[in-house]
Amino acid sequence: MKPTLLILAAGMGSRYGGIKQMDAFGPNGETIIDYSIYDAIRSGFGKVVFIIRESFAEEFKTQFERKLSGKIETEYVMQELDSYIGNFEFAGERTKPWGTAHAVLCAKDVIHEPFAVINADDYYGADAFEKAVKFLQEEVSPKKYCVIGYQLSKTISENGSVSRGVCEVDFEQNLVGIHERTKIFPEDGRIFYVEDALKVPLPADTPVSMNFWGFDEHIFDYIQEVFVKFLQGNANNPKSEFFIPTIVDAYINNGKGKIKVIPTSSQWFGVTYKEDAPNVKESIRALIETGVYPENLF
Repeated sequence: MKPTLLILAAGMGSRYGGIKQMDAFGPNGETIIDYSIYDAIRSGFGKVVFIIRESFAEEFKTQFERKLSGKIETEYVMQELDSYIGNFEFAGERTKPWGTAHAVLCAKDVIHEPFAVINADDYYGADAFEKAVKFLQEEVSPKKYCVIGYQLSKTISENGSVSRGVCEVDFEQNLVGIHERTKIFPEDGRIFYVEDALKVPLPADTPVSMNFWGFDEHIFDYIQEVFVKFLQGNANNPKSEFFIPTIVDAYINNGKGKIKVIPTSSQWFGVTYKEDAPNVKESIRALIETGVYPENLF
């Protein structure tokens, strides 16, 4: 059975200033998602599931069905504030859904096979998809999942600081924990993050998570179990977020299984800031000129 690719595309991109999931970066109007799907198809994924919002669903479906019809199976799932919350009541001032782990949970009814999770606004590279498929076909189990580990130096933006999930690994390259480091930035050939107003250096080859995960369908029941506990403590906090690392930490710490950190040589790029867009277009043009991608993807 071919694995599925779950693409988290429900975020609105507040720092970016628009629905960046649908912006054109390739020479013929290709989005970043298009390049991920192209890599996914040639790596061996059999289906793509998009997590989106009802507010832009019609436009989104029209754009992607035109390209993907007949090339790969597609599903569209809505992530809304009241999705999978049961009878819980939440703070009236909350307006957005509960975060990335909640987004994954929303796909529970349409994914019944091993699957990978990625962000819509990140370019991951062919090497990452090839390694993810290999893991999902040969190694994944309810007691063994994975995360693709990127070299920190290959995930930095020149247009502002970024936040990254720094992976702590054991001697077998299994994940021990993810430490969210905010305000990471390059300076004088080195990389730093800010903590308590102090600049702390980070090695360039530090493995970081860019939200590229590999699971099987058993993870959904566990996410739902942890989500219930999360809501019990956070339903009335309008700023609370239920993230994938929350699930992963619980999975590891409760002895449910291991998360393998799979290193990739791929160069990440994305559009955290509007100013990142020209660099993304230049990076894609370079990949086309070197033969990594055709001029017309689909």
